[in-house]
Amino acid sequence: MSGATMSATMGALTLGHFLSLGGILFALSVVGIFLNRRNLIVLLMAIELMLLAVNLNFIAFSHFLPLEADRMAGQVFVFFILTVAAAESAIGLAILVVLFRNRASINVEELDELKG
Repeated sequence: MSGATMSATMGALTLGHFLSLGGILFALSVVGIFLNRRNLIVLLMAIELMLLAVNLNFIAFSHFLPLEADRMAGQVFVFFILTVAAAESAIGLAILVVLFRNRASINVEELDELKG
């Protein structure tokens, strides 16, 4: 199927489509955080999914803004969010490795006390 035929049958994607997808991804990540409070890796993945849902909304808003507006603002926010997400992943996984070496478990319920 050619691109012209495919776009004619599917219709145009609007801002509402992207915001709906971002909302569904964000809600899925919130559900992932509240349902799974045991595995630290899944919690980190749910936080990353939440940040990606917000990034999708920023990109959609920057794409659908009128030409007079500053369309790069959303993309700059996405750049900073991706930087923070990469740092969060690296630090979170490093902490996870240290905890697993010391406790031999990544169960969040077993990590309730801090020792100096």
